[in-house]
Amino acid sequence: MSAELLVCVRSVSKTYRREGTTVGALHDVSLEVGEREFVRLSGPSGSGKTTLLNLIAGLDRPDEGEVVVAGTDVARLPINHASRYRAKQVGIVFQAYNLIPQLTALENVLLPMVALGRGNHNRARELLDLVGLADRSDHNPFQLSGGEQQRVALARALITKPRVLLADEPTGDLDSRTADVIFELIARLHHDHQLTSLIATHNLAFARRCDRVMRLEQGRLQEVALAELPVE
Repeated sequence: MSAELLVCVRSVSKTYRREGTTVGALHDVSLEVGEREFVRLSGPSGSGKTTLLNLIAGLDRPDEGEVVVAGTDVARLPINHASRYRAKQVGIVFQAYNLIPQLTALENVLLPMVALGRGNHNRARELLDLVGLADRSDHNPFQLSGGEQQRVALARALITKPRVLLADEPTGDLDSRTADVIFELIARLHHDHQLTSLIATHNLAFARRCDRVMRLEQGRLQEVALAELPVE
């Protein structure tokens, strides 16, 4: 692990109320991720992967525990400061792309800069070129394939030069061949942009590209030795 600790989750628990029932998403979870580390987060659906990523992103708050990212106590951020924190520190990629259909690819990439009160069209074009979409910058999402939309989402995640990349099942809606392309792109961007990356995915081959594999099951987190991963 790198000398500098960048993401620190300490004794975090999170529950939700659903139809009058309390559902435990995370139970006393702790995680430390060093700068430039590449971590794969695994576990069955409903195990708490999305909840953990949302807490690190400042999209949700824990019931108990601390979430500290790059020295920022995310769990105690005022709501009106959370979007600025994400814009400066965290790039997020979702399974469902979350592109605005009325905007072009270029405009979607620029969106996170709104929280910072500025725009950088040149950087947005450079990122679209990096993900292989320089010639599609003026296309709307409905004119792009699923893989192309996810590449736009990757460019959007990097527009503000974040230190942390969070990806929640980024290939869950893609066929296996397109998924391989996206994973290769994520790995290259992680290295080239010196990111600290946490990727939630079921893809076993991708796990072997990571520095560590963490597994969530029933809201509890444990590390999986790379040597113990099953052979495909």
